[in-house]
Amino acid sequence: MNSDSNNNIGKTRITTALLLAAGTGSRLFPITENSPKCLTLVSDKSILERLITNLKSQGFKRLVIVTGHKSNCIMDYLGDKTGDITIEYVHSELYKTTNNIYSLWMARDLIKEPFVLFESDLVLSSALLDNMMYPDRMAVALMQPWLNGTTVSIDAENNITRFQKGTTEAYTDIRYKTVNIYSFSLKSWEGIVKNLNHHINDGDVNCYYETIFSDMVDDKSLAFQSVSFDHSPWYEIDNAKDLANAELLFPKDIITGATVS
Repeated sequence: MNSDSNNNIGKTRITTALLLAAGTGSRLFPITENSPKCLTLVSDKSILERLITNLKSQGFKRLVIVTGHKSNCIMDYLGDKTGDITIEYVHSELYKTTNNIYSLWMARDLIKEPFVLFESDLVLSSALLDNMMYPDRMAVALMQPWLNGTTVSIDAENNITRFQKGTTEAYTDIRYKTVNIYSFSLKSWEGIVKNLNHHINDGDVNCYYETIFSDMVDDKSLAFQSVSFDHSPWYEIDNAKDLANAELLFPKDIITGATVS
C-alpha cells in the first residue's frame, strides 16, 4: 500500500487539530498519577511537546484539546498560544467514567471546520503527517504480531473498506492497524456529530469512536483514504513496556525541532 502525494495537488491543507487528552492513563501509573499521559517523557521530551513540534512543522494554526485527568497541568504547560498555534480547551467532567466517544462528542461545538484528530499517547515522525493534512484520511500501519487493537481492510485504491473489532477475528485479507490519527472534511464531521449525538443521548458514553466510524463506513456515509505509517517511526504508548520501546525508537541523540514556546 502506497500513499500517493500527487493526490494532494490543488487541495487545501487542514490547519486545525483536535487532541483527546482526557483519560487517566491508568496503565502508566504511577507515572500518570499526578500528570496527564500526554506529559509523559519519552527520551526527556514529553509526548505533548513532540506533538506540538510536529503541528508547528506542518503549519497548524489552531489546536483544540479535550482535557480531563489533571487538566490544569496541560493548561499550565501550553497556555492559550504556542508559536503561531492558538489553543482552546474543553474539559470533560466525566472523564473517569467515559471513553473517547464522549471526548470526541465534547468537541462538537468548538470545531466547525476540517480538522485532524489525534490521541494523546502517540509519538511519531512529523513526516508521517505530510499526507494526513487533507480531509477524510486515516493513518494505518501493516498489522504486526506485537500490535493489537482495531484493524481495517483496504482496497486496491487505498480506501478503507471495513473495520474489524480486535485482532482475534478470523480473516483472509491483509489487515492494517489503526494509528488513531484521522482527518475529516466538514461534511464528514457533521455526519459524525449526528451519530455521536444519538449514542450520547442513548447513554452510550463508554465505548470507542471507532464504533461510529465503522458503522458509517459500512453504510457508505463516511469514506477514508488510507495513509501508510510504515515508512517512518511511530509508537502508541499505553504502558511501561510501550514507553521503553518508544524510547528505543526516539532516543535522545536524534531529538530535533523547536521546543514549545
